[in-house]
Order: sequence, then structure tokens, then C-alpha cells
Amino acid sequence: MLRFAANLSFMFTELPFLDRFAAAARAGFKGVEFMFPYATPAEEIRARLDDNGLSLVLFNLPPGHWDKGERGYAALPGREDDFASAVDLALTYAETLKCPRLHCMAGLTTHGATREAYVANLRLAAEWAAPLGVDILIEPINTRDMPDYYLTRTAEARDVIAEVGAPNLGLQFDLYHRHVMEGGVEAAIAEFAPLTRHYQCADPPDRGEPSTREIDYARLFGAIDATGYTGWIGCEYKPRAGTEAGLTWPAACGVTLG
Repeated sequence: MLRFAANLSFMFTELPFLDRFAAAARAGFKGVEFMFPYATPAEEIRARLDDNGLSLVLFNLPPGHWDKGERGYAALPGREDDFASAVDLALTYAETLKCPRLHCMAGLTTHGATREAYVANLRLAAEWAAPLGVDILIEPINTRDMPDYYLTRTAEARDVIAEVGAPNLGLQFDLYHRHVMEGGVEAAIAEFAPLTRHYQCADPPDRGEPSTREIDYARLFGAIDATGYTGWIGCEYKPRAGTEAGLTWPAACGVTLG
């Protein structure tokens, strides 16, 4: 059975961050994810997870100066020390929060991203994460939502994963990003299933709740289930009319929150 995690950076945002955990649990979620936890002490997040019986399934490494346009620096030459510090901090949080997956953002082509730097930094991250049982994930992101992002295509991610050669480096497959950037989502689910450690979902064109319109999520969720996937699907979408009002989509798509 598929399991869905509420992304608390996108959902329940009418509430303060720490109050979103209880709201997610009340709505029926058993797992949560979010982008960046670093403004909140890990112990406070741990308490909210425990109080509400939630698993934390994913968060991102520090991305650099987000408000100044940085989108990670794993692929940026000259930022190796910054990247190593980001890995160290993320793993400290992951250990406290018992989070098994970290998404590592690559950075932008306009900031000088290179394949050589990307591979070297991912090897370091995977090596440091392995003793803690943590997977490092990379995610192709569409350039409509994130112009100039370095990693944009699923096959490119596969090639990078193969070159790094670390067993705990895997694919974060965002169905929305794949649809916008390349299409062919259903076929790609089957093709890239052996590499995929985490899925995310949102509905085009506005990144809203999943539906059966432009993307037939009932069909795609069935395709994921058919691969034998046992992980989580992150709900990284922007509620169109409030989070709770939008939670009719599981029934419409033939799934439960898990």
C-alpha cells in the first residue's frame, strides 16, 4: 500500500511550523517531510514528531543563501567547504530526527555548476551518510519553476548516480517536475524504479493537489504500486483553497494516505 507524507513547507502553512505536525496527524498523515529544518532546534521537531506519532521521511541539505538565489552548491566548484559543512549539519539533524533520506540540491548553471564538482561532492555526502544508514537523493527539477537548475532530466540523474557509484545514493522522482520538463511520466516510473528512493507529487499547471486531469494520478499511483515500491510519496504541492479543503484528492485518485 502506498504511503503519503505531508510536505510541511507547502501544506498547513496557515499555521506556525511546529503546529503543522499536529495538523498533519489530524488529517490522517503518518509521515511528513519539509524543505529546511535549520531555523528550528532539532529537539523541538523531534518532540512534535513523537507527540503526533509521525515519521520524518525527507528533508533537504542547507541550500546556501536561498533568498539571494542560491539553490544548493553540490555542483559548484570552490564551495566544497560550504558543502561539507552543509552535509555535517544535515546529518546531525537527520540523526536526531531519525530521518533516513536527505535531498542534496545541485545548484545553478549560472553559478558555475560542473559535473566534476557534483560527482565529487556527492561521493563525500554518501560516504559520510552511510554509517548513519542515511540515503542521499538527487532530484531533477524543471527549469520553468527553477530556472538554470543544474540537474533537469531523469536520465542525467541516472548517469550521475552510476558515476558516483555509492549504494546509498538514489533518485528523488518528482512526478510534477518530470511531467513539466520531459513528459512520459508513467513509462519513466517503470524505467527508473530501481533507482527511486522517494517520490513527490503535485498537479500541473499550478502545482496544486493531485488530480486525474492533466496528469492522471490514479493511474500513476497504480503504476508506482505495481513496481513494488514500499517507500513514501511526498505531497509537495500548493493547496489551491486551503490544505484541509483540498484533501479530497486521495479518494478521487483511489488511494488512502497510508
